Amino acid sequence: MNTSLNAGRRLRELAEISAGSAVDVLVVGGGVTGAGVALDAASRGLSVCLVEAHDLAFGTSRWSSKLVHGGLRYLAHGEVGLAYESAVERGILMTRTAPHLVRALPQLVALHGKQRGSLVMAGLRAGDVLRRAAGTPKTVLPPPRRISAAETLALAPGLRAAGLTGGLLSFDGQLIDDARLVVALARTAAGFGARILTRAKVTELAGGGARVRDTLTGDEFEVKARRVINATGVWAGQLVPSVRLRPSRGSHLVLSADAVRVGSTSLTVPIPGETNRFVLVLPQADGRVYVGLTDEPVDGPLPDVPDVPQSDVDFLLDVASSVLQRPLTTDDVIGAYAGLRPLIEQAGSRSADLSRKHAVLTSPDGVITVVGGKLTTYRRMAADAVDATGLTAKPCRTKDIPLVGATRSAVDAPPRLVAKYGAEAPQVQALNRPEPVFGEVTAAEVVWAYEHEGALDADDVLDRRTRIGLVPADRERALPHLTR
Repeated sequence: MNTSLNAGRRLRELAEISAGSAVDVLVVGGGVTGAGVALDAASRGLSVCLVEAHDLAFGTSRWSSKLVHGGLRYLAHGEVGLAYESAVERGILMTRTAPHLVRALPQLVALHGKQRGSLVMAGLRAGDVLRRAAGTPKTVLPPPRRISAAETLALAPGLRAAGLTGGLLSFDGQLIDDARLVVALARTAAGFGARILTRAKVTELAGGGARVRDTLTGDEFEVKARRVINATGVWAGQLVPSVRLRPSRGSHLVLSADAVRVGSTSLTVPIPGETNRFVLVLPQADGRVYVGLTDEPVDGPLPDVPDVPQSDVDFLLDVASSVLQRPLTTDDVIGAYAGLRPLIEQAGSRSADLSRKHAVLTSPDGVITVVGGKLTTYRRMAADAVDATGLTAKPCRTKDIPLVGATRSAVDAPPRLVAKYGAEAPQVQALNRPEPVFGEVTAAEVVWAYEHEGALDADDVLDRRTRIGLVPADRERALPHLTR
C-alpha cells in the first residue's frame, strides 16, 4: 500500500488520467470532505480521481478552530440527532481512525462574582451523556466537574483573579492540525488506489466528468467518470449553480502563549447577550494561542483566502479580555485567519442560527454535491455522498480504517514528532536532517512533506504541512531556509 504523495506520483497519475483513463468517481475538492469521499469510495473498491485547484486543505479545512466537537452546541439548539452524530464521529477519530492527531483538550469556564454556571453545567452534563452514548471511554474524555478558584487559577494563571469563585472543567477533542488530518485522509485514500491531483482546476463540470486545467503547465484535459461528486464547500455553487449556500465567516486571532497565560487549558468565554455562543481561547502545541470565533454572514464574491476585518479583531479581543487579568490589545495579535462555512441557505435565519446539518444534492445533469456539515462529521458526509452514487452495494468501511500514522502504542521517537506523525515519526527522524527551519520544525519535516505528503512548493509546506505561515513574521524568517 503506497501512501506517499509527491510530484513524481502526481505527474504519473496526471498522465494516466489525461490519456483517457475513466474512473468510477471523480471528486472535486481537496478539503476534509473531498479527501474523506476519496477514501470512502476507494476503500469500497471504486476507482477514484480527486482534483483540487490549489493544494490539499487549501480552503476552509485549514481555517478551523482545530477542534473535534462532541455536538454540545447542536444539543442546545435541539438538534439531538446531529449532536449524537458529532459525538460518535469524535469518538471514532479519537479511538480508531486518528488517535495520533486528536487529543483531549481541557476546557474551562471561569466563574466570576455571582455567576453560578448552573445552565452551562447542565449542558456539559448533557454532553457527557452523549459521550457515554457514543461509547467514548471516560479515560479518553473525562466527565465535567466543578473546580475551586485555586484550581481554576492553577490551570489558567492569566485569568482575572478578582471575584473568581471557581470554574467548570470539561473536555473535548482537539486536532494537532486540521490540515494534517486532510493530508492523512488523502494519503490513506491514495493507499487504496485513489489518484490525488492537486493544482488541477475544474473549468467545466457535468455528470459524466469534467474539463480540468493543470495550473502548473496550463495544459487542459478531460476526466471521464461514471459519477461526479462536488465537494468544494463554500464554492460549490460556482460549479453547480443550483446549489444555494449562505456563507458564514469564522475568524480567529493568533497570539503568543505569553500574552494569554492559559497553559494547556482552553477557555470558553460567554458572549454578552447570547445564551449559546462563546469565544474560545485555544492553546496550541507550538506555543501559540488561537482566539475565535466569529459567525458573520458573507455577501458578494468569495475570495480564495478570506481576510479578517478589524471588527472581528476588536470583537474577539473584547470578549476574551473580559475574563483575563491583562486585557488583550491589537499589539498582542501576531496573526489572524478566517474560514468560510458552507451553510445551507434557510430563509429568515441569521448565520449563527443556521443548522450545521449536511445535505447531498443531485443536479439535473447528475452531479452530486455534498455541502453543509462540520469538520467533525466529514466521514458521515463522505459516506452519504458515496451512497448517493449507487455504484456499489458495499457498505461504508471508514470507521474501522486507521489513517496513515494512526497508533495508540508507544512510538520510539521524540514526542513532538509522534504528536504530528504518529507511527511514521521514526521514519521522519531517520531522514537525519535535524537542522531547524523555524522553531522546532526541522529540515527532515520539510523533506518528508515533499516526498510523502504531496507538498509541491514552499507555500504548501509553510501554510499546510506546517503552520509556520499563520504568523506572517515567522513565515518571512523561515522562507529562506526552506529548501528541498
